[in-house]
Amino acid sequence: MLDWTDRHCRYFHRILTKQTLLYTEMVTTGAILYGKGDYLAFNSQEQPVSLQLGGSDPIALAKCANLAEQRGYAEINLNVGCPSDRVQNGMFGACLMAKADLVANCVAAMQQEVNIPVTVKTRIGIDNQDSYAFLCEFIEKVMPYTATFIVHARKAWLSGLSPKENREVPPLDYERVYQLKRDYPQLTIAINGGIKTIEEIKQHLNYVDGVMVGREAYQNPMLLTQIDQQIFGDDTPIIDPIAAIQALYPYIETQLSQGGQLNHIMRHTLGIFNGRKGAKQWRRYLSENAHKPGAGIEVVEQALTFIQ
Repeated sequence: MLDWTDRHCRYFHRILTKQTLLYTEMVTTGAILYGKGDYLAFNSQEQPVSLQLGGSDPIALAKCANLAEQRGYAEINLNVGCPSDRVQNGMFGACLMAKADLVANCVAAMQQEVNIPVTVKTRIGIDNQDSYAFLCEFIEKVMPYTATFIVHARKAWLSGLSPKENREVPPLDYERVYQLKRDYPQLTIAINGGIKTIEEIKQHLNYVDGVMVGREAYQNPMLLTQIDQQIFGDDTPIIDPIAAIQALYPYIETQLSQGGQLNHIMRHTLGIFNGRKGAKQWRRYLSENAHKPGAGIEVVEQALTFIQ
C-alpha cells in the first residue's frame, strides 16, 4: 500500500508473522531506474517479500524485475489494480485492465528475465467494463505468462471516485472471484478486498488459493499474529504485543544510528494495542513525541507504560 507498507512496516509485520508473504508498496519503474533513492532497499529479515511494480513499459519492467531478483526479492507483482489519478497518468495500475495485450507483453518480458515468480494484482473490472466476460478475457490473455492472479473483488472507477472511495463504494463481489477459480482451476487465484478476520480468511480459502489482507492488517496488526497458527498450522506461540514492540528495539537503534527517525518506524505500530486499555494514550504519546529530534527507545518505553 503506497506510503504504508514501507520497509519499516514490513520489518515490524515480520516480527508478527513468519509465514505470510509480505508486499512492498507499489514502486514505479521510473523511481527504480531514475530515482535518486534506493527504492529496492529491504532488510533480509523481511523475507519472503514480493516487490509490487507499477509500469507499462515491458523493457523497463524487465530491467526492474532483474534488479529485484539480484537484490533477493522472492516475487515480482505487477499492479493492475490501483485506480488513482497519478497512477493513470503514468499509464499503470487499473487502467491497464483495458489493455490486456500490453499487460501480457509486460508479464512475458519479466518472466523471460527472471527465475522468480511474476504475478498480477488486478480488479474484477473497470468503469462500465465490469462483466464477467471482460474479466475472463483479461485473464485469458495474460495467463499464458503467469499462473497467479491476486484479484481485488471490486471494480475500479477510473474517474469520479477517489482511491479511498474506490476501496469502499464499488460493491464487493466475492462470488465472481470464486467463479474465476472454478472456471480456471489450473490458476492460482488469491482474493482481496474488505477481509478483516481469521474466520473470513478461512471461509475464502474454501473457494480460492490465497487471501491478501491490506488495511486491516495495517490498522489491526494483531491479526497477523494469528496467521501462522490458524492458517499455516505452525505451533509457534503467538507473540505478545508488548514483546513485539520490544523485539523492534535493535532495529530501531540500528536505524537511528544511520540517521533514521523514530516516528518513521513507530507510525506503523500505532494499532498494535487496539482494544486494550491504554491504547489511546500509547498512540497519543508516540504521535506527540516520536517525531522530536533525538527521540529514541526511551520514548517507546514511556509509551508502553500506558498499556495495561
